[in-house]
Amino acid sequence: MNVKGIYRLVIVGGGTAGWMAAAALRRSFSALPYTVTLIESDEIGTVGVGEATIPPMIQFNEMLGLDENAFMKAVNGTFKLGIRFKDWSAPGSDYFHPFGVYGVDMGGLNFNHYWMRYQKAGGSADFGLFNPQTLAARANRFGRMKEINPNVPAVNYAFHFDASLYARYLREVCEQRGVVRREGRITEVQQNPDNGDVTAVVLASGERIEGDLFIDCSGFRGLLIEQTLKSGYEDWSKWLPCNRAVAVPCDKVDPLTPYTTSTAREAGWQWRIPLQHRTGNGYVFCDSYLSEETASDLLMQRLDGKAQAEPRVIRFQTGHRKQMWNRNVIAMGLASGFLEPLESTSIWLVQEAIATLQLYFPRGGITDTARACFNRAMLDAYTNVKDFLIAHYKVTTREDTPFWAYCKHMDIPDSLQFRLDSFREHNQPLIRPQELFKEASWFAVLAGQGLMPQSYHPGADLMPEDEFRWRMQKVREGTSGLINMMPGHETYIAKACASPQFVNV
Repeated sequence: MNVKGIYRLVIVGGGTAGWMAAAALRRSFSALPYTVTLIESDEIGTVGVGEATIPPMIQFNEMLGLDENAFMKAVNGTFKLGIRFKDWSAPGSDYFHPFGVYGVDMGGLNFNHYWMRYQKAGGSADFGLFNPQTLAARANRFGRMKEINPNVPAVNYAFHFDASLYARYLREVCEQRGVVRREGRITEVQQNPDNGDVTAVVLASGERIEGDLFIDCSGFRGLLIEQTLKSGYEDWSKWLPCNRAVAVPCDKVDPLTPYTTSTAREAGWQWRIPLQHRTGNGYVFCDSYLSEETASDLLMQRLDGKAQAEPRVIRFQTGHRKQMWNRNVIAMGLASGFLEPLESTSIWLVQEAIATLQLYFPRGGITDTARACFNRAMLDAYTNVKDFLIAHYKVTTREDTPFWAYCKHMDIPDSLQFRLDSFREHNQPLIRPQELFKEASWFAVLAGQGLMPQSYHPGADLMPEDEFRWRMQKVREGTSGLINMMPGHETYIAKACASPQFVNV
């Protein structure tokens, strides 16, 4: 055996990130002589914010070989078609960011350009009429189209779930597949005196666990990546000033919406995530403009069901580790950085870290090239999400509170400013192939918040008027037709994947 090889993988910390990493790495190397050990302590709680996901979660679960209905039953899951944004561009405003494109591309052009021609000629200003996720969300409907009618286009979706139950579910899968769990609190981290690599961690019981590659999923504290290796932190709070969240579950109420709701508030925003047995709620805010006590009181006043617990405060700083792979330690989840859950990207960033590690996995030993490739890829992923989140705050007419006045007038990264200028002038948000958020997402958010492009691609005017109107009408009819095939969201869950805790209000 090559002594420089990587054979012993040690994951420090459980929770969603830790068990996702364990499940994926065990699955990837099931036929190879690798061991995966996960260390977690029942004394140390997990944050548990991140109950909403985006469509790549489906591929992750498929890669693990999980049955989707069994997964949904185990985690009290509901389906998610996108995010409803209320009061973001102005009090009373309301738009939807769907998991899917608008219409169909024609003549090699994005449909958004054709919609602009349609709207400028007097057509409806409601671009949601051309997106099935938006219409289904408005009607509180959901169904997997491959089951309803496999001959029609698929409708993209994701999930809401209880993050602690997902971690528990993955733990059961992992242990069945050979992952070794060690219970205990780490009291010592041992390093190679010559090169600084982590060689082992020691538990309070005295047990010493050696490893070749360590995955740090220890949360905000970053036990290995920061406390031990001093990797540094890039602070993005000047652009994303929210640094607190207060969270509380409440009783489930009708209707069971197939979407997350994000409502802008005086110093941040409030989330609402419907599950089968309860509703998750939280207020993300900046403590420079609102105290934790006041935020907690306001959240409790705004619940649409009876609170099931006392509000819990989570403190954070937006940004990322300057080195997410340092020495033989790779940070994932909150240990690698934090971007507020405005677009439900927290779990996706864990997925991206896992996929990137798989791409550059150091079978023969860790190299500077592998580390650099991983760090560059993850920085790109964080930066893309960061700019997209900042746009939600910057593109607004709101100045009704000090927080919103700051957001509207704050300086933003040059990369984002260039995107906004290009979108405003030409309906071109300058998407690169590897980015998470594509043209439809940027259009939904920027146009939804009131930034309407001044012009569109001239190719959209080449289609004869009669043909153009006929095509646009057919797209609208086809979109509505998909929705009419779907049952109610709650009806579908009751039939396909109701959990033992399912509450039919």
